[in-house]
Amino acid sequence: MKWDAGAATSAWAALCLAALLVAGVSGCRKTSLPKKDLRAVTAEIVAAAQKATARKTEVAIRPDLQPGPSNSLAADNIYVTLADASQLAPLRQSLGDIARRHSLALHEDSQGGVARFDLASGGRRTHTVHVVTPLAPPRASAARASAPLLAIILDDLGYDRSAADAVFALPFALTVSVLPHLPLSAEVAEEAYRRGDQVLLHLPMESEADGAKPEEIELRVGMNPQQAEGTLAGMLETVPYAVGVNNHQGSRATSDPALMDALMPSLLQRGLFFIDSRTAASTVAYDAAERAGVRAASRKVFLDDTATRAAILAQLDLAARDAARDGSAIAIGHPHPATIAALTEGVPRLEARGIRLVFASGVVH
Repeated sequence: MKWDAGAATSAWAALCLAALLVAGVSGCRKTSLPKKDLRAVTAEIVAAAQKATARKTEVAIRPDLQPGPSNSLAADNIYVTLADASQLAPLRQSLGDIARRHSLALHEDSQGGVARFDLASGGRRTHTVHVVTPLAPPRASAARASAPLLAIILDDLGYDRSAADAVFALPFALTVSVLPHLPLSAEVAEEAYRRGDQVLLHLPMESEADGAKPEEIELRVGMNPQQAEGTLAGMLETVPYAVGVNNHQGSRATSDPALMDALMPSLLQRGLFFIDSRTAASTVAYDAAERAGVRAASRKVFLDDTATRAAILAQLDLAARDAARDGSAIAIGHPHPATIAALTEGVPRLEARGIRLVFASGVVH
């Protein structure tokens, strides 16, 4: 058989071109890890975090699901809280080893005391590891132990990063109530926790108010205990570090004994307390919490129904008088510029009068 060098060269060139095209196509196609492999990597990351901190760390896992009817697992979000910054270096090295072992791309983005590590397979994210190092112990007032207690809750966090930053800059104990299922819900909750503020889930509930826009996901009258549990669980996945809840709107929901009785066992099971925002005089939420054995308290004052500095200072003074009379009080406001300015001016005056600022957990019973 005669060897045709020209034909052989052409065939070899065609074969190489075909291989390059196949490689190019496969390189562009995004592949994801099977669920079993993804969860195996998650287990390795959790083990690495435990090892780096001598098993003295908090680790939380929140899955991301693929949109659509299948609801298949897309990625795992892993939240790791370190005791001090020195533990970050060994954890970073371990994450690099895990990425190499499983042929995953690893990208780090660190800012403001929170390190974020994204792992990806074939260009598709499989894991995000959020590593939080608390800046300081929880902030607290230096007032004497027997002083009247005032808890200030700021609602509706999760929409606006600049509003959250303004709240975080306040140098006294605050309870931050974060709305679920918003783009910034988890980020704001993590930052509040890292900075030493207390985090609540601002739990959307059905309202009676005419023209009130219902939330896409909220507790609604007619839900049974299983539906209430599922709704609560989904919300809590988007607000890490929540230690309690208070209602967002909810004038109809909190006035419905059946719905409140359906909710409270889920809070009790998780060790969460309940703050009744009292958006309706007919509320039965506090009584339902008390019957179920859930630690609870009720709001005394809304700070910024009239969002002017003078009006908010007056409401803050009213809250202080309630605390002095009753031993404790809860005031609820929002991250409006006027509210931030009034708190900056008014809280030091209250502390000088002997009022002790505490987290919401300090006034529930």
